Amino acid sequence: MAYGIGILIAERFAVAAVSEHAISGSLHVYPEDASKTDVLQGVPVEKIVSTALEQVQQLQLTETPTYLGVGIPGIVRNGVIEDSPNLVQLKGAKMQALMTEAFTPVFGTLSISIFNDADVMAAGIAATRGHLDQLIRVWTLGNGIGFGLYPYREGIWEAGHSVVTLDPKEQYCGCGGRGHLEGIMGNRAMRLRFMDMEPDEVFREAQAGDSRCMDFVKLWHRALAAATASSIHMAGPGKFFMTGFNASFLNLTLLNEYLHDMVKLSPLQGYSLEIVPGGEAVAAVGAAVNAAQAAERSSLAVAG
Repeated sequence: MAYGIGILIAERFAVAAVSEHAISGSLHVYPEDASKTDVLQGVPVEKIVSTALEQVQQLQLTETPTYLGVGIPGIVRNGVIEDSPNLVQLKGAKMQALMTEAFTPVFGTLSISIFNDADVMAAGIAATRGHLDQLIRVWTLGNGIGFGLYPYREGIWEAGHSVVTLDPKEQYCGCGGRGHLEGIMGNRAMRLRFMDMEPDEVFREAQAGDSRCMDFVKLWHRALAAATASSIHMAGPGKFFMTGFNASFLNLTLLNEYLHDMVKLSPLQGYSLEIVPGGEAVAAVGAAVNAAQAAERSSLAVAG
């Protein structure tokens, strides 16, 4: 794995040089105040690209990078952000072309690849935990609900928008769809549902015995179990990792109980669930890992 750059563009910018599946030097974030989670809302795509370049230029690079990977929320195919409910201004942006235009004058020829942010988290977890030879599925539990896959494959993996209930009143998802997993589990959705309480208060009150909160916590876990069961029934068993700032709310015993009730076919019961720390550093590594593999595939295709 040569020397490259990983970028995460989500709540804020996180950039790092990456070599041998690890950050070379240190992670650079902007803005530094992690409590500012909406700084990219409404920012024009051209400004996002130029800011990403500015942040990369602040890295202490030890050699010229040969590839660059970017993780960003939304449906990403062929370098184009086809839709992005959490950063709506990016819909239709030809991000790969824009990044290439901005970075080439500074770094010369670079292999640039754009990925969904959950996919780079999956790649980062695979790389940092020694699972690069395995199928890895990751739920990212935050403002929205992401679903990442490693190894990377073309497709639309918006499993956070899986329909997990037929209740027409369940319409809290940011995309406007009804019955979605994100409309139950997403931080934004929980705040809309409980206008008088923050999500951490809801889970705390559930532990204290509040019946309304207890019912919701059960629904929250059952929804994740339903979406996970659907993935198992579609793609088989395997390892599922849970990460993100709301992963601390998870009760794996309860989640496994619900999942056991939903997955009954014996060949599909070899799954496992684990809560792991993720974070921007892991995602930056994953963006670079996916980009390095994409560059290698491109080189092999040209040679072939």
